[in-house]
Amino acid sequence: MAYWAFALIAVIGVFFFVRRLTACWQLTALPGVPPSYCTTKSIPASDLPAFESAGISGNEIPSEGTAPEMEIPTWDGGSRINIVFFGLRGGEISSEDCPACTDTIILLTVDPVTKTAGMLSIPRDMWVNIPGYGYNRINTAWTIGEAVKLPGGGPGLAMETVSQFIGVPIHYYVQVDFGTFVSFINLIDGIDVYVEERMVLDPMGSGQDHFVLTPGDFRHLTGKRALAYARCRHESQGCTGGDVGRAKRQQQVIMAIRDKVFDPGYFPELLAQAPEIYRTFSAGIHTNMSFEDGVKLAALTKDIPIESIKKGVIDNNMAVFANVTLDGVSASGVLRPVPDLIRILRDEIFVPGGPLSPLAQGDLIALMQADEARIRVINNTYTADLDSQTASFLTAQGMQVLEYGIPTGASAQTKLILYSPKLYALRYLRETFGAGSNQIIIQPDPAATVDIEIRIGEDWVSRLPAGY
Repeated sequence: MAYWAFALIAVIGVFFFVRRLTACWQLTALPGVPPSYCTTKSIPASDLPAFESAGISGNEIPSEGTAPEMEIPTWDGGSRINIVFFGLRGGEISSEDCPACTDTIILLTVDPVTKTAGMLSIPRDMWVNIPGYGYNRINTAWTIGEAVKLPGGGPGLAMETVSQFIGVPIHYYVQVDFGTFVSFINLIDGIDVYVEERMVLDPMGSGQDHFVLTPGDFRHLTGKRALAYARCRHESQGCTGGDVGRAKRQQQVIMAIRDKVFDPGYFPELLAQAPEIYRTFSAGIHTNMSFEDGVKLAALTKDIPIESIKKGVIDNNMAVFANVTLDGVSASGVLRPVPDLIRILRDEIFVPGGPLSPLAQGDLIALMQADEARIRVINNTYTADLDSQTASFLTAQGMQVLEYGIPTGASAQTKLILYSPKLYALRYLRETFGAGSNQIIIQPDPAATVDIEIRIGEDWVSRLPAGY
């Protein structure tokens, strides 16, 4: 027994020694990347995408941390489902480009019970914590996961990063390269989009397919033109809003695809061709969703009315531009998130009935009154005494209006400025004034004499209850 016990221990020891020796071998070139337990952190440049454009210097990359194995989920068809959509450039790796970075990140949600859906666009330059690898642009999570051969690879780390940042579970991912997108748009004979600004686009980049879009009309776009429309972000082409404007156009394209695919006269025909389409595009579309779940989700989404699909973009009101240093290298133009504002937008899309978390449940007015928020009212309209009338209304509801401010200029929309964390009062005011996330400004100021400032806009004139 002692002999066999010794032999067993020896065999186990030899196994781990040989495995480590093989995994960490450096005397000759071997394919792959050494695992994190090896002493070196250097990765051959030929095995890495170009990290320079992503803010990662040289051929060094942190090796601490691991991502969990990617599980293939099973969907019961009745629970809310969240899917993150990644758009990759693809193509050859070069020192100036980052083809494995995710240019497009859109988080989709579908609730079969309430028959609602939503989509949230996340800017590629958002500065977030990538689990196990510190802070970086969110679009590099896929690149890092692929480069260091993590379990689940790029999709696994990218899904985990988005889930941690937004604060919702993610069940599936779908990754589409640009070539496959073009082919799919051509398969469905193009899409129709409503053009809101004059745009000059050149999909081929050589003037061969130069075309101009004029505002105020629907235009039919085939594959390459639809891609050019979705990717445009340069002012010189007439594409306003930078990455935020591009995200809105991408959502517009998604809705146009939805309208075309789910057309009652077209959907049955497309559904019949689904197996063949799935096989045709499987090389350019990567996902952990089964074909059966995809068909089930498509059939469910078809019955969701367009007015029940909420859309949102994390814009420059919810993040601020900043310059940071990463491994001694300057990374300019990143976006530092404002978590409270992003949380409000998230809840608008992912929580039935609007923002709730992290607020307690209960009577809305009672919660507001318990907050004892101090209020300042400013009249930014042409309606005389609207501030005092609004103050009378809010006082009747149990709110403390302490100050009237000097108008800051005529405004079409009401703004809510939060100086201290009176979230129950903010929630009440948001619903009372019908304020969207872009109308809420969180501006912490311990020296402020009030907790919330209400800058009344013209939109409140028709909403003020009669009698005040």
